Amino acid sequence: MNTELPLKKKSLRLATIVMPILITQVALYLMTFFDILMTGRYDTYHLAGVTIGSSFWIPVYTGLAGILMGLTPIIAQHIGARSRENVRPAVQQGLYVSIVLSAIVFALILFAVAPILGAMPLEAEVRIVAADYLKGMSYGLLPLFAYTALRSFFDALGATRVSMFIILLSAPINVFINYLLIYGNWGFPELGGAGAGYASAITYWLVFLIACSVAWAGKPFAQFNLFKGWGKISFIRWKEILFIGVPIGISIFVETSVFSAVTLLMSNYTTAVISAHQIALNFTSLLYMIPLSISMGATILVGQAVGAGQMRDAKHYSFLGVGLAIAFSFVFVAILLMFREPIASLYTTDGHIIQLAVQFFLFAALFQLSDAIQAPVQGALRGYKDVNMTFIMAIISYWVLGLPIGYLTATYTELGPYGYWVGLIAGLAVGAITLTARLRYIQKNKFN
Repeated sequence: MNTELPLKKKSLRLATIVMPILITQVALYLMTFFDILMTGRYDTYHLAGVTIGSSFWIPVYTGLAGILMGLTPIIAQHIGARSRENVRPAVQQGLYVSIVLSAIVFALILFAVAPILGAMPLEAEVRIVAADYLKGMSYGLLPLFAYTALRSFFDALGATRVSMFIILLSAPINVFINYLLIYGNWGFPELGGAGAGYASAITYWLVFLIACSVAWAGKPFAQFNLFKGWGKISFIRWKEILFIGVPIGISIFVETSVFSAVTLLMSNYTTAVISAHQIALNFTSLLYMIPLSISMGATILVGQAVGAGQMRDAKHYSFLGVGLAIAFSFVFVAILLMFREPIASLYTTDGHIIQLAVQFFLFAALFQLSDAIQAPVQGALRGYKDVNMTFIMAIISYWVLGLPIGYLTATYTELGPYGYWVGLIAGLAVGAITLTARLRYIQKNKFN
């Protein structure tokens, strides 16, 4: 990395890293979207089953996969410090960790999901579909977690386009296998919602095999010889991965699970209110892919700069990420304020639900600025390997402040269901301010 790069070229470098990450994240998002869409066209009960199954799958998977994201700053700093000999053992130990994580989730699905589903007030057919969907997904756990480790390797080298091409190649294949297994086309068994789970598992194996072939023979990855000279399990390296990765994973789990909790609390309101809330949440989740991608790009570039001892560059990349995300947030606010009704109309033709969603979008617009600050600041802190404060603030922002404030506002004011969004906005604003202060402290006192 060249310390003499002007800010304009650093901005271009950041954009070059972030764009493939964004495309990858949207493609991953669309895979789950098509699972639900294609199952919905098959049967209402199967749609409900897949929706329930996804609500279990997404927080658990994203949280545990987040642990493997700890590899990204570790490898990025090795690359920046030109200690390439440490890259292979880091990736190999990450793959070992991925095996353990996949075993943990498989055990959870095998032993814990059935009792939880049994305790929920679900119709029997919905419960069966949810369990079968998760069972099908579980066969893809090992390649999914292992791929996450390899993706951290690709991304840490700045080769984010590799992950993008792999996912773009596999996404239409996933849709095609859904077509075969959900509906029973071309002589394949008609599995309904469970078919979406098995299709995802097959796709995960495909993704992993493609990633292995790229890491084995592709340039510049072949020089690292990732699959040669396998070392024994090193708990010292596991400790490094887990020390960074566990706070990342927990903070991601805390963030994703709080939205599931809000959705459950919304069950006190009408079906129309719940549907409108889901519309606003679904669309803002899509918008969030941009600050999330900028956050991941900041982790890579800050990590490489810190590894190379180029602290001025690290600081520049940190605040370029924040500035870029804020710029996009103003665009998102304008979109949400100007096109609320057309956006809601994409999801439903029910006029009452559209009008409720339009109101939710007002609060979603207020959500954007805090989200735009917090996400890239978190990414920059991870680049510095400073992850504990993000973990602590995730808990405080969402569960100590956001959810209680939301509950009290929803229960004791005239805002009703919109109060939950007020709580989340308040909690996220506190988190954004606190983490920005933490970033400034790290840059000034520990990496100056």
